[in-house]
Amino acid sequence: MVTKTIIHELRTKHGLSQDALAEKLFVTRQAVSRWETGETLPNTEALKLLSALFGVSINTLLGASEQMICQCCGMPLEEAIISSNKDGSPNADYCKWCYADGTYMYSDMDDLIEVCVKNMASAEHPGNEVRSYLQDMLPKLDYWKRHSELSDGGAFEAFKQQLVREINALEIPGMPKLEKLNALVGNYVNLAYPLPNGCAVKFLDDGATYLGNQLACTDDSGRCFGVLANMEFILVSTYGKDGAKPELVLYQKRNT
Repeated sequence: MVTKTIIHELRTKHGLSQDALAEKLFVTRQAVSRWETGETLPNTEALKLLSALFGVSINTLLGASEQMICQCCGMPLEEAIISSNKDGSPNADYCKWCYADGTYMYSDMDDLIEVCVKNMASAEHPGNEVRSYLQDMLPKLDYWKRHSELSDGGAFEAFKQQLVREINALEIPGMPKLEKLNALVGNYVNLAYPLPNGCAVKFLDDGATYLGNQLACTDDSGRCFGVLANMEFILVSTYGKDGAKPELVLYQKRNT
């Protein structure tokens, strides 16, 4: 798909006239018209504004046909999982699991590999095969090649360890000791918890990235504990297989 078609479809999808789009981008209606006829292409600043307005990458606006991959974990990138910068603009270099709101989620390649192995291993591709593949592939990605330059000096890792200590200090009955937290995207873990009044409530933002983990309950019930947290809160729940029958154990604001 070419740029002129992409801009026209995004504009109409968002219910904007050419005049309305032009006003938001600080250009003339004629400029928008020329983009949509293919007479001209938006300049760099206009592309940045279009990217932020429509929540798509500049590569998408330009009709990039090559499959993009996350430059941290190697996952193929689709619009729904593209990360965001601190200002909310899309960052088409990373997925939401590896980068969120200007923060890199992983500073240790081995930690990332173990998370990926857990999610990628299968009967066809066993864990040792996946691990070997990642050990060869990840060092070739931009994030790991530039890790010393992009590193925050361990600040985010220290924050994760602080969260782990706070969660373990809660001493929730039946929950084993939490060892580490991984990046989790809200859409995949946003369960609806039943309340005493009969309503079911979700506490997360589907598009946000959180820190969390899943732990098997120690009571042999077959249920699991789900732990989720960020700068503002800690949430602990239990649920059965595939998130069945979720129950909220704790939701509290952090003392920051």
